[in-house]
Amino acid sequence: MFTQNTCIYPTCRATALSSFDRDGTITEDCNYCLAHSPDPEGIKAAISQYIRSHDKIIGLNASGLVFTDIDLTGKRFYGCCFQNCSFSTVYAENCRMRMCMFDFSLFADCSLLQSNIQFTSFAGAAFSHILFTGSDLVHNNFCGITSYQSSFDDSDLYNSRFIQAKLTDTSFYNCNIKNTVFYDIEQSNVSFRMSNTREAFFVREEQ
Repeated sequence: MFTQNTCIYPTCRATALSSFDRDGTITEDCNYCLAHSPDPEGIKAAISQYIRSHDKIIGLNASGLVFTDIDLTGKRFYGCCFQNCSFSTVYAENCRMRMCMFDFSLFADCSLLQSNIQFTSFAGAAFSHILFTGSDLVHNNFCGITSYQSSFDDSDLYNSRFIQAKLTDTSFYNCNIKNTVFYDIEQSNVSFRMSNTREAFFVREEQ
């Protein structure tokens, strides 16, 4: 997992961004969060360069950064933190993620086709025109997401959570939703056609 250092700015309790040594390797040194960094553009550039130059990325904390027009195809992320980030026109097809955090992040016009994402949290995230089609999305947290004109078609969503999600013009065509939880969702023009809805949970059992 990413190093959970607290920002070194006095009174700030936010999680610090990753720091790097002279060789560009992630260290466990204390650092600032993005809001208090004395060189925000420098740390953004260092994190972007690290992602571009590595296919396997472990323990990176990039909280609060903006990613636009980048290609993450085939990248592998393990134990990384992208909370409160913004992703726009990002291509991450065949991407692999394990135990990553995207809580309260924004996704717009992104493609994650045929990705393999497990034990990852997207709680409170917002998706607009996002393609997860043909992906393995097992044991993930999608609670409280907002999804607009997005596709989870032909995906395995086994044992994932969409509690209190707001889904609009979103498709779950031909998905495996066994043990997937959709409690208290708000939905408009949502399709579960050809999915195994009888094995999912849409209504809480009365005590």
